[in-house]
Amino acid sequence: MEPKKKLIRITTVPISLKVLLRQQLRFMSAHFEVIGVSSPGKTLEEVADQEGIRTVPVTMTRSITPVNDLKGLWQLYRLLRKERPQIVHTHTPKAGLLGMMAGRLARIPIRMHTVAGLPLMESTGFRKKILEFTERLTYSCATKVYPNSRNLASFIIKNRYCSPVKLKVLGDGSSNGIDMDFFQLGEDMESSAAELRRKLNITNSQFVFLFVGRLVKDKGIEELIEAFTRLRQSYSDVKLLLVGPFEQELDPLSPKVKTIIEQDKDVVHVGFQQDIRCYLAISHALAFPSYREGFPNVPMQAGCFHLPSIVTDINGCNEIIEHGKNGLIIPAKNADALHNAMLALMTDKSLYLSLKANARKMILDRYEQNKFWKILLSEYQDQLNKHEILP
Repeated sequence: MEPKKKLIRITTVPISLKVLLRQQLRFMSAHFEVIGVSSPGKTLEEVADQEGIRTVPVTMTRSITPVNDLKGLWQLYRLLRKERPQIVHTHTPKAGLLGMMAGRLARIPIRMHTVAGLPLMESTGFRKKILEFTERLTYSCATKVYPNSRNLASFIIKNRYCSPVKLKVLGDGSSNGIDMDFFQLGEDMESSAAELRRKLNITNSQFVFLFVGRLVKDKGIEELIEAFTRLRQSYSDVKLLLVGPFEQELDPLSPKVKTIIEQDKDVVHVGFQQDIRCYLAISHALAFPSYREGFPNVPMQAGCFHLPSIVTDINGCNEIIEHGKNGLIIPAKNADALHNAMLALMTDKSLYLSLKANARKMILDRYEQNKFWKILLSEYQDQLNKHEILP
């Protein structure tokens, strides 16, 4: 029997392997010897159990840390020289930079990098120049680059970060598709949701807007708080449910907005949650006013629970959501437009029910998870065939 070829997947922090790529590595392990690489910790150990794969810790940071980055690069190079995989596939900016450089130095034949958002989109000045340089360096070291949305691919081409020949969008976009069986409302979920509603002091009569993600400025949180505060002045039966952590050290919110989140009784902040399904189940609509994304999972997950989404007209979001069909699309950084969209969903019942009726089906038709995994597997096999790699 022919031995399995070796595939190494690298992310900066292990939560990306655990959550963003959930079950994908287990699927691939039927076809490859899969090794997961990320920063050390309990979460990485959990990935090994969850996915049934071997994991290797390599310390990486999400910020610009030249000394630590050189150490990480050296560790990755040594690992790749030892393991000799046929494919190394990276996700997230720092893992992409270090993994692709190490892969090229170690002469790994197939070096694939998935782009799932670009922090440089909201950067300026010298920092933006550094980020642009690192993106170009990452792509130059890769043999193939996979933006996870068509608009993101267009942005990369427009800014000449990479040759169009090197770029490819898999399927309709995404990095992992969506598990439609996992993200659905069943009897057990309804019972848990009712208990959660009681715990959070949310009544059945209240309209709940949900946000899921990091509570930082470039996720549009300041506009969301402003829009919600105005909405609540006219409508008392409304709640804003925030699921995600503060990251004040990376992209801080203003003290005023942070205080409102912490003290306003109608703004319910529950922090990071490993499983968001119950929070989706007690909500009526997703408010996702991000400034930049690659191909976000949250609007897909919300759609699976029949939630209409309000999203900004940015990469990924404007591909998952079609305005007037399964949600509303508004300009980024515009609290007035966000307020008006939230008001429309609350007050226009026919609009709300129409969007709600389309939400799950539109996600199922384009982003079902097994479909995406098979497309990615086919891509791996195509790359192996092109390079004529023997076991």
